[in-house]
Amino acid sequence: MLGSEHDDLRDAVRHMLDRADVSWTGLCRQIGVAGLAVPEQYGGAGATLLESHVVLEETGRVLARVPMLSTVLATQALLLSGNAPACADHLPGIVDGSTSATVLWADSVSETVACVLDGDVADVLLVATPDGLYLGDSTHRVHTPAMDESRRLATVRLSGGTRIGPPAPRLRDIALSALSAEQVGAAQRCLDMTVDHTRTRVQFGRPIGSFQALKHRMADMHVLVETARSISYAAAENPDLAAVAAAHCAETLSTVAGEMIQLHGGIAITWEHDAHRYFKRAHNSAQLFGQPHEHVARLVDVISSRRAATT
Repeated sequence: MLGSEHDDLRDAVRHMLDRADVSWTGLCRQIGVAGLAVPEQYGGAGATLLESHVVLEETGRVLARVPMLSTVLATQALLLSGNAPACADHLPGIVDGSTSATVLWADSVSETVACVLDGDVADVLLVATPDGLYLGDSTHRVHTPAMDESRRLATVRLSGGTRIGPPAPRLRDIALSALSAEQVGAAQRCLDMTVDHTRTRVQFGRPIGSFQALKHRMADMHVLVETARSISYAAAENPDLAAVAAAHCAETLSTVAGEMIQLHGGIAITWEHDAHRYFKRAHNSAQLFGQPHEHVARLVDVISSRRAATT
């Protein structure tokens, strides 16, 4: 599924994200992260969502404050609209980082929507409603303080919009699979920090990582993370698996973040340590595009419909 070119992409993104002066514009113009899954005619790389997942995993690893997730959703919403003029107007700017965009879900284009990703700073609002995709207008936007400060959320009051395409139910599946990649990256970082800590924390004259009980717990964490990664990448290529990825990856990050705090001990609950940031991200992400039990219910519907089709 992943080849050497994906490893090269991962290394390039990680190198930039590890720099103190990293910027969204730099990521877009030097690596082209915003346009990986955008056709070349609009300035993109003409790759697939799998490449975007590689980047999302890396931004999730460091809880990067860049609009990668909202940008992936916005570009895919425009492409799903099938509206060539709208794509030509907006995609080139989004790809080079000069235009910011986000997606929100609403029943109509005349309501107030909470918890919109990057909603207070986006130049373009794409609204997914039951009757179609819209370029939305807003009369009021306000930043929403959240427990997870690394995730920018806003409340947006819509005041109409221009319809650019039919309903796009597949967009939510893309959102769930993209979010799962972020969750995998964050979970991997939790595991890495825990392993590093247990190698250096000495108790009773030995590193605590040498204790069998802790080895078993970290082995369980590793299995959870690798399983979540496999499911997430499968969902990138098959959106029908998005509900599986959403439910499993959310649970994985919550579990691994909790274990990280347990195995770090008291230092993990200090403000100076990063553990609390990942724990907050775990709980914030689990609610972002619907709750886990809703994803399980959607999965049941998919399985039931497939069984009905084969009988």
